[in-house]
Amino acid sequence: MSSRSCWGCQITDEGLHKISQTKCVGNLLSISMWGMTGITDKGVIQLVCTSPVTRANSLQHLNVGGTFITNESLYAVANSCPHVKTIVLWSCRHVTEQGLTMLVKKCRKLESINVWGMRLSVDCFVSLLAISPALKIKPITQQLGVWPVA
Repeated sequence: MSSRSCWGCQITDEGLHKISQTKCVGNLLSISMWGMTGITDKGVIQLVCTSPVTRANSLQHLNVGGTFITNESLYAVANSCPHVKTIVLWSCRHVTEQGLTMLVKKCRKLESINVWGMRLSVDCFVSLLAISPALKIKPITQQLGVWPVA
């Protein structure tokens, strides 16, 4: 599935449901829903967790920054998208340490996570790096002076 820019468009949960029903969704490598306030857990879960034939299990890059998702979406991604390498959770204030921990534990290919604008403790970042020492936590890692061990 090729990348298409939809700058300015507003995808909703209904749109994600329609995407999840396409035959090519299993080939989806990257999707950005940045700032799309019509996206909730319902839409993300439909995208990644529908039937095994029609789910986005090849997903490598996910941007859900500025949406109102919760840990439920992260649990769905963790359980259904083993190839995720990068995820942007910019200002996803309903996501907690528990959701991040599940994601990092289950998505062993995860290289980078953007948590800017989230209310998380330093202990959360320390525990995520303990699970995956090479994980790049942006932009908090640099601000805290904590650098992932290679």
